Formats: sequence, C-alpha cells, structure tokens
Amino acid sequence: MNDSAKFGASFAPSFTLNLSQSKTNNNGGGGGAGGGAVPAQGGRGGHPESLLPPPEFTSPADVRNYCNHLRAVMVTLSFEVAMGAEILKGVLGTVPDPEGRIGGSKARAWRVSRKLAKSADAAAAAAKNAAATYAAFQQAYEEEINRVKHRARRPQGPRMDWAQQ
Repeated sequence: MNDSAKFGASFAPSFTLNLSQSKTNNNGGGGGAGGGAVPAQGGRGGHPESLLPPPEFTSPADVRNYCNHLRAVMVTLSFEVAMGAEILKGVLGTVPDPEGRIGGSKARAWRVSRKLAKSADAAAAAAKNAAATYAAFQQAYEEEINRVKHRARRPQGPRMDWAQQ
C-alpha cells in the first residue's frame, strides 16, 4: 500500500530571500576643500551591510528620508515574512501527527507558524510607527520648520516687468 496517497499532495515551494544594497564608493581621488576622503556612510562608522541610511539627523529632510526608508524596508519585510509564515504553515501541515489525531498536523503547523506571523505583524507595526514618527516630528517642530520655510520664500509683492515698454 502506498502511504503517500493517504496524506495527499505535498506542497514544498522554494522560498528565497535576496537582499541587496547598492554600494557607492565616495572616496575617490581629487581632494576637495577638506582634502580628505569622505566615508560612504557619513563618518559615524555606519555598517555597509545596513539596510538603512546612517542616522544623521541634521535637517528635517534627513528625518523624513530616514523614516520613509525605514517604513519602506519594514513594509517589504512584513510582506515577505507573512508569506514565509504561510508557506511554513503549509509545509508543516503536511507532516503527519505522531498520535494520529484528526487535524493534529494542521494545529501543530498553525502553532509554529503563528510565531512567524507575529513577526510579520511586528514589522508592519514598525512601518506604521516610522510614518508616525515623522508626523510627530512635523507636529512637534512645526514652528521651527515654518520659520525656515517662510524665510526661504520670496516676498509676494508686485514685480516690475522691464520687458513691457
């Protein structure tokens, strides 16, 4: 008797997670005003394998870029981890229950994959909190941001058009 027919078809997809990062080397020749090479990660000893930019918050644009980058990374990661949890649940659900309980293999698979699904939920929450961080920054520092924005604008008065004569 063929035992594989008793448990149905198995589902074992190949799942590969490839993460890559473009690496820019900014320490070429030519010496500018500083005369020295500029490290690619901004001088704070950033790790080249990091998925995030270095946390150098010297302007509102730096805060926005860091939060947006973090949000994008975590959203992508949450989708991939959630997919991995579903695949793990499917694969483990095909393993027979040692005690022969009906639905036992599915229950065991759910209990194990649930931890991975919680990791996906945590990554999605991190993405939401990254966006909320920038919103809170804008709200808390609205006066300083607006002061600089208004100073940078040209006065909105009438302009002389010398071309019309």
